[in-house]
Amino acid sequence: MAEKLTGKRFAILATNGFEQSELEEPRKAIEAAGGRAEVVSLHQGQIRGWLHTDWGNSVPVDVTIEQARADDYDGLVLPGGVINPDKLRMDPHAVDFVRSFVQSGKPIAAICHGLWTLINAGGVRGRKLTSWPSLQTDLENAGAHWLDQQVVVDQGLITSRKPDDLPAFNRKMIEEFSEGMHARRHNLRAPAAQ
Repeated sequence: MAEKLTGKRFAILATNGFEQSELEEPRKAIEAAGGRAEVVSLHQGQIRGWLHTDWGNSVPVDVTIEQARADDYDGLVLPGGVINPDKLRMDPHAVDFVRSFVQSGKPIAAICHGLWTLINAGGVRGRKLTSWPSLQTDLENAGAHWLDQQVVVDQGLITSRKPDDLPAFNRKMIEEFSEGMHARRHNLRAPAAQ
């Protein structure tokens, strides 16, 4: 597994209030597979995670959203937590960044509430996916087909429901992020947002 992502670079878009395990575990999986994972956020310095019901650890920000370019990355990770994606979906730079991945057909891995930002970026219409259950109506209203499954993969979009799903989510994320699986896909672009 250590060679699958060698030479590849991935963005993890997050801000204060990200669910700690949903950032830390995918980052570890990417790095264990030989890839480089960079935290992209709204400001420089550090951002603080949310651990179940209280504040958790801080992580350093590698690149600010105003400096980040989707062209520099091979894929995107959108961790959940309620506070994190709610802030991100209100930031035009963050939404544009996510939209660039959607439009280019690059793989996106989103878990829990992380799909909120994907809705605002026009990336869910016509897609099969899953999320934290409270997002089901939001996603269906945005044109997605919601499934209550541990992990759902639809043409390079990898989604899961919650921290308990991280082992399955990380396995599928690495598969989709590796050139072998993702390069064989046809029609990677998501349907156009309306």
